[in-house]
Amino acid sequence: MKNKLHSGVFVAGFVAVCSFGATAGQPLQYEDVFQLEYVSEPQIKADGSAVVFVRNRFDQVLDKRIGSLWLSDTKTGQLRPLLAETDDISSPVWSPDGKKLAYISMASGKPQIHLRWMDSGQTVQISHLPNAPSGVSWSPDGQWLAFSMFTAKKAANPVQLPGKPEQNDWAKPPIYIDTMQYRADGRGYLASGYRQIYLMPAEGGTPVQLTQGDFDHGGEISWQADGKAFYFSANRQSDKRLQAQNSEIYQLTIADKQLKQITDRFGPDHSPTLSPDGKWLAYLGYDDKKLAYQADQLYLRNLKSGEVKALTADLDRAVDSYAWAADSDALYIQYDDAAEGKIALQPVSGKRKVLVQQVGGTSYSRPYTGGSFSVADNGALAYTKMSAQAPAELGYYKGGEVRLLTGLNKDLQLARDIGEVEEFWVKSSVDQREIQSWLILPPDFDPSKKYPLILEIHGGPHTAYGPVFAMELQLMAAQGYVVLYSNPRGSTSYGMEFANLIHHNFPSQDYNDLMDTVDATIAKGFIDPEQLFVTGGSGGGLLTSWIVGHTDRFKAAVAVNPVINWFSFVLNADMYNYFSQYWFPAMPWENPQHYLKHSPISYVGNVKTPTMLITGEADHRTPISETEQFYQALQLRGVETAMVRIPGASHGIHIRPSNLMAKPAYITYWFNKYKSKD
Repeated sequence: MKNKLHSGVFVAGFVAVCSFGATAGQPLQYEDVFQLEYVSEPQIKADGSAVVFVRNRFDQVLDKRIGSLWLSDTKTGQLRPLLAETDDISSPVWSPDGKKLAYISMASGKPQIHLRWMDSGQTVQISHLPNAPSGVSWSPDGQWLAFSMFTAKKAANPVQLPGKPEQNDWAKPPIYIDTMQYRADGRGYLASGYRQIYLMPAEGGTPVQLTQGDFDHGGEISWQADGKAFYFSANRQSDKRLQAQNSEIYQLTIADKQLKQITDRFGPDHSPTLSPDGKWLAYLGYDDKKLAYQADQLYLRNLKSGEVKALTADLDRAVDSYAWAADSDALYIQYDDAAEGKIALQPVSGKRKVLVQQVGGTSYSRPYTGGSFSVADNGALAYTKMSAQAPAELGYYKGGEVRLLTGLNKDLQLARDIGEVEEFWVKSSVDQREIQSWLILPPDFDPSKKYPLILEIHGGPHTAYGPVFAMELQLMAAQGYVVLYSNPRGSTSYGMEFANLIHHNFPSQDYNDLMDTVDATIAKGFIDPEQLFVTGGSGGGLLTSWIVGHTDRFKAAVAVNPVINWFSFVLNADMYNYFSQYWFPAMPWENPQHYLKHSPISYVGNVKTPTMLITGEADHRTPISETEQFYQALQLRGVETAMVRIPGASHGIHIRPSNLMAKPAYITYWFNKYKSKD
């Protein structure tokens, strides 16, 4: 609920969000990264009696996240482990009769499908696949498992050099590339091949490839009740890389492996699910208008008549996921609204009703929205529950009652004084739109004192922050800073119009929105206006670089994996085929003035603020060459600057726990260097 807005640009009051209350603990320490735990992938049993979920922790020796499977009894709340946490386990899926559990485990050293018999506790690896499986799905009779997997396609080098002796020390042969999508962030340079769908007996055996062709198939698989066919999504356009968003729904008949195209429009149609009675096919998608932000809506197709209706056309929020009710009369939908995850019951005909709020909490490093849920036949829901004081816990809903089934971080909350998160709203000086914002207060906060302020800006730009636990920001607050974050124009969860205010116009007035939130925070009386700092990652790194080229009010800045030059970015990023078509009115060589107008490099001559840049050396989304441009320009100008390169890191720097520690440590080092000493 919003505070009442007073005149001017700021709100006088606060709304406390999920405060843990007074503690006698110490502030968070960097090594507490390894104490975090969170819930993901909750899967409720069909009868609602139990929830299996992935319990995630961070291993200090291996420096990585480890997932194990745990079970919660929904009646008693009793927790018990199902599988050892040393193997890194994910993607649990109940069999139709609830007697077995399929999951993916790294026990053999690479991802493979395993089964567990719930009565005996016996487990077995049933696949020996060359590549990682995903989207595992049981056939209705429990006899088969369908899944998708990258399938290599040998690409011969067009040039064969003569004269190579058997015993040789020749250089590795050149790599010949002629495809549009040849690298991806987090994966590097891509092998030749495509994702295909396979079928394998549930007791193990040889997988049978069902799909063919130079196309990627996969995602969610939905079976017909008779088990003779299933539905899935794929982009099988002849120019699929240029039409990167244009996917359709297909039906695959297992006996003859024949495909039938179900949808046909320009836009992404995906995540198909048949209703339990087999009458309706639900799916997500939208009519592609080549806007920077377009929200998935929920569609229903009558399989008998072919009639299609948009079930959430009046919602103006992106539907993230959904599930059918057992009676086929309604669906449960998950979406973000004003930075909060919600689950609503959406009838096939009638008004939707919100059942659950505070869905999310799986981002853990920065306060992004998100989360997941599953539903039982009796309407009970299991979901990831967000909080400002801890990463995702296991939430449970039934009959109007919400319960918390886990408390994985209660030990950390008891030992550490976690910063309180407070919400406020600001009126933009541009057009009086309301900008939702939050502050993280340092431990032992005293409103009569003056504190330094860090403005932290989210990436995307079409994403949203919320009242969600964020280790990076909490670690900054633990160093004695007030941390401000907000959702300026362009952010999601406020409607299509708000998100597209920056369409072909980023950065622009989002800069003004951010400055308005800073002014509103200073007006509260406990910020030292001479001690302002700014940081952000990805789109937030771009805005940080933009800010220092437009104002000198910040003492120091840290831009994390930023975009510096839109011209070079569009021609270097892994998703260049998407960015060039959806984020800009023309190709770079057709309208270079537009690209440069919105590029921080164009304003580097104005920069006086000491600026550090941090980027992963394996970042293919915002390549490190962007960082190097700004660093070298600042060096040439004599501006105090530093560059921090993260070896081996992709765009998601925080994925390795040690990097999750390093990022806020370097940021606060830089800010402390320029902070006035008391």
